Amino acid sequence: MAHKVLVLGTGHIGRAIAHLLSGATGQPAYHVTIADREVPPELRGPFDWREFDVDRDGDGFASLLRGYHMVVNALPFHLAGCVARAATQARVHYFDLTEDIAVTREIRALAHGAASAFMPQCGLAPGFIGIAGYALSQSFDQLERLHMRVGALPQYPTNALKYNLTWSVDGLINEYCHPCEAIVDGRRMELPPLEGYETFGLDGVHYEAFNTSGGLGTLAETLDGQVQYLDYKTIRYPGHRDIAKLLLQDFGLAGKREMMKDILQAAIPATAQDVVVVFVTASGLRQGRRTQQSFARKVYAQTWGGLAMTAIQITTASGVCAVLDLFAQGRLAQTGFIRQEDVALADFLGNRFGRAYETAAAA
Repeated sequence: MAHKVLVLGTGHIGRAIAHLLSGATGQPAYHVTIADREVPPELRGPFDWREFDVDRDGDGFASLLRGYHMVVNALPFHLAGCVARAATQARVHYFDLTEDIAVTREIRALAHGAASAFMPQCGLAPGFIGIAGYALSQSFDQLERLHMRVGALPQYPTNALKYNLTWSVDGLINEYCHPCEAIVDGRRMELPPLEGYETFGLDGVHYEAFNTSGGLGTLAETLDGQVQYLDYKTIRYPGHRDIAKLLLQDFGLAGKREMMKDILQAAIPATAQDVVVVFVTASGLRQGRRTQQSFARKVYAQTWGGLAMTAIQITTASGVCAVLDLFAQGRLAQTGFIRQEDVALADFLGNRFGRAYETAAAA
C-alpha cells in the first residue's frame, strides 16, 4: 500500500518534491497530493490536488492533514510552526525545509512526547550539509575543527552582485540578517551575519564565504563539548558580500524586509543555469596524528528524475525525499524529533533520491 503524502506548496521546490515522490519506483511507494492557495493547471494532471488558502483557512490545517501519513511543508518558513502544530493534532509525520532557528526550536518542543515524527531542516543547508558534516566529524579520534560551506550560484554571473535568484528571496534575506550559531574556542555562541569573511579555491574557481544563519541545523548542540571550532558559511563569488552588507547594514534594509525583497525581485533576474557547491572540511587527531579530511560536491542544473531541474531544486528536493524515504523504510526513529545527523551519510547517498548528490555531481 502506498504511503499518502501531502506536499504543501506549489513553488519550484514543492513541485520537484511531488514529482520525485510520485515517480518513485519500487518500495516504499507514494501517493502524492499537492496543495496550495492556487494549484496551477499544469499540476492538476500529474497529481491529486487541493486548494487551501492559508490566510483564510489557516486554522483548518489539521483537518487538511488528516488521512495522510506524511506532510512535506514547502511553504514559506513563517508558516512552519502553524503546519507543525496541525501535524501534532492530526498525528501526521512532519518534514520541512526551514532554515529559521526560532521555528525549528518551536517544532522541537512540539515533537516532545508526540505520537508522530518531526524532522525539520531537510533540504540542502540545513539538511544534507549536516549529514555530511557529522559523518566527517565522526571519523576522528579527537575532532578540532569542522567548517561547512554551501552556495547556490549562477553558472554564468554577469551583474555586480555576481548572483541570480535561484531560490526563495525570503530565505535569502533571512539567512543574511539573523544571528549565526557557531562554536568558537569550545564555546557555543552567536556570530553576526555577513562577517567571518574568507576566500578559497575549488576546482580552479575562486569563491568567498561568510557567516549566514541557519545552516548548522542542530549540529552546534550535538557537537557541543566535542569540537573547538564549528561554523557554517554561505559561498558566493568574490565581491557579493560587500554589496549585500552595504544594502542590508549601511543602507538599513535589514530592517525593511519588504523593501529589500522588492529590490531583489525587481533588479536580480532568476536563472535556471545554476550550480550548488558543497564543501566541508574537518581536522583533528587520528591515531595521534593531526589530519584533515574534506568532502566536496558540485551539482549542476540538469534533468533529474525525468524532469528538467535547477541545481537547487535537485539538491533540496532530493534531500527531503531521501530522508522521508529512509523514514518510510523504518530506518529512522518513528516518533519525536529527528535531527539531520541521525541520518547515516552512506544510507543517504545510497538512497534512490540521495544518489542525486553522486550521479548529478559531475562538472
